[in-house]
Amino acid sequence: MKLSYLALPVAAAACLFTAGCASHTAYYAPPPPPPAGYNSVPPLIARADHEGFRAGTEDGARDLYNGFGYHPQHDRKFHGTPGYDAVLGPYGPYRDEFRRAYLRGYDQGFRRG
Repeated sequence: MKLSYLALPVAAAACLFTAGCASHTAYYAPPPPPPAGYNSVPPLIARADHEGFRAGTEDGARDLYNGFGYHPQHDRKFHGTPGYDAVLGPYGPYRDEFRRAYLRGYDQGFRRG
């Protein structure tokens, strides 16, 4: 009888202490990728940025080379916004982004000289 009184607490203690030794590695799956186009720039804006920066850099370097002053808003390309394609979207956002990129590019081309 004495043995049965000791067996129950020993078995309970063994269960409690060995339960913590088991390896319970939880696997957390990474979150799903964002939907397509979540962080991407619309093609209209990407083209305006590319064309405006390129044109501005060329014109800024040209004006510096020719000894003209810093007048980015007087250039024809700034007002004409070349490279627009109506298939990509409306003209207004293209024009605005083109001009912002043109000013950045002009500044870099003029200052880099």
